[in-house]
Amino acid sequence: MDSLKIILDWLSILAIPLILFLFLGYGYYKKVKVYEAFVEGAKEGFDVGVKIIPFLVAMLVAIAMFRASGALDVLTYILSPITRLIGMPSEVLPMALMRPLSGSGSIGVMTELMKTHGPDSLIGFMASTMFGSTETTFYVVAVYFGAINIRNTRYALPAGLLADAAGLITAVYVCRLLF
Repeated sequence: MDSLKIILDWLSILAIPLILFLFLGYGYYKKVKVYEAFVEGAKEGFDVGVKIIPFLVAMLVAIAMFRASGALDVLTYILSPITRLIGMPSEVLPMALMRPLSGSGSIGVMTELMKTHGPDSLIGFMASTMFGSTETTFYVVAVYFGAINIRNTRYALPAGLLADAAGLITAVYVCRLLF
């Protein structure tokens, strides 16, 4: 068992340098000018970043207004009877509501829950599991679809929200089962 741990430790130390040399070696083998290709990709990434800034600012302002207005607290109060039915503590509901909107907003909610209830509490485990098993769906749709001028997202939003709901319900179930 100790030899396996030593091997895994060495593999984790060498993983990134090996991947880097693998890419460079493959590029050299295929006669690709790796540095030039990297710089070109970085330029394109910067252009994308500049394009998404207006959508990002609009989304962050809307989320801040939603939280500051007290609408999140009202929605939590209204939905708390439903959360009790599925076994979700009402304290975790702001996390479930904020996660599809914003990663940083949900980190803020999760941090507050950790400070209040502790990381080893059911609420702490549930918030952490929800964070890891869901996506910032509205953020992704608003920023990335907006950056490439797609107005009709078709099934992306419903599919993303359905996946978020599955992740949230599964997080509640698994945390109730294990903790």
